[in-house]
Amino acid sequence: MSFPLSAASSTFSATPAPAGAASVLDAHGWDTGWAEAFAPYAARGLVPGRVVRVDRGQCDVATPGGVVRADTAFVTPHDPLRVICTGDWAAVDPEGAGDPRYVRAYLPRRTAFARSTSSKRSEGQILAANVDHAIITVSLAVELDLGRIERFLALAWESGAQPVVVLSKADLVPDPVGLSYLVEDVETVAPGVRVLPLSAATGLGLDVLSATVAGGTTVLLGVSGAGKSTLANALVGEDVMDVREARDVDGKGRHTTTTRNLFVLPGGGVLIDTPGLRGVGLWDAETGVGQVFSEIEELARDCRFHDCAHEAEPGCAVTAAVEDGTLAVRRLESYRKLLRENQRIVAKTDARLRGEIRRDWKRTMAAGRAAVEFKRKGRLR
Repeated sequence: MSFPLSAASSTFSATPAPAGAASVLDAHGWDTGWAEAFAPYAARGLVPGRVVRVDRGQCDVATPGGVVRADTAFVTPHDPLRVICTGDWAAVDPEGAGDPRYVRAYLPRRTAFARSTSSKRSEGQILAANVDHAIITVSLAVELDLGRIERFLALAWESGAQPVVVLSKADLVPDPVGLSYLVEDVETVAPGVRVLPLSAATGLGLDVLSATVAGGTTVLLGVSGAGKSTLANALVGEDVMDVREARDVDGKGRHTTTTRNLFVLPGGGVLIDTPGLRGVGLWDAETGVGQVFSEIEELARDCRFHDCAHEAEPGCAVTAAVEDGTLAVRRLESYRKLLRENQRIVAKTDARLRGEIRRDWKRTMAAGRAAVEFKRKGRLR
């Protein structure tokens, strides 16, 4: 999903930065593509930097001169999908430009992880920008919720990032055979996705995950108590996040992470930690749903009707696969559920947009009538 704000130039004409300054940007993911996109802002004397945290109208930005605090008043549009977010590359006022310094714009996003909010306004919310890998953290301290994993995967695929499912707290499953069965269960709902059992306590799987995410931008996702903060500390190599014990009764934890924070990883790349998500609502994720349920999409090509709903239509290859045991009933039900939810979200969004258009039209008509009335009264005088 991409949300561009401005066109990029094909050349980079800024004055070369000192070696130390360049290394700061490089460590946060700077490359020639970002340099080219930043050229118009460099010509205006603005400074490049990556947003490492956003909080209450301000954000922390890692720039060549260090991390600076900047006001986000110029990058807070009405559309919540276009507000600045952790992971964005920003154009910031140079030092000495005034107090406060402002973020003047951010570069067009390569990827963006979005979900629907729990509000009744049918709005989307950006969780992280310019992400290469999405680690979906699932705790083995509680029973697996395959439906929730499918939701996370749909959003991850839709974002443009490569998902990885991490089964955290694997040390709580001492039986290797039982652990392998759990991995297989998740692999059945995650086609094309690496499923990695991991224990921050014992180090199991940590080296493999570190190598997987090195060199890019990774976002940590999951519910409270899934072990994201512990995993973040293990990947960063120090205690950068507060950790609290999850409740024994249901494995849920309190929200130790309240904002999205970006950290540089010692092996290369950066990590964005996010607060635990209570709700995992889809947001225009039809393509992502199709990716998660790729076996159903493949079966659907053999249905008699191209618009088959896979309910009771004759010649339906999907329901035939359920009947002969090739496709699990739970998978088909989950597929239907996520598609219906996504369709409702899209419909609500379209209705909201239509409502805004109608309101704008009414305001324009009212202004036109007022202008006509003003002129008419002027002629009467």
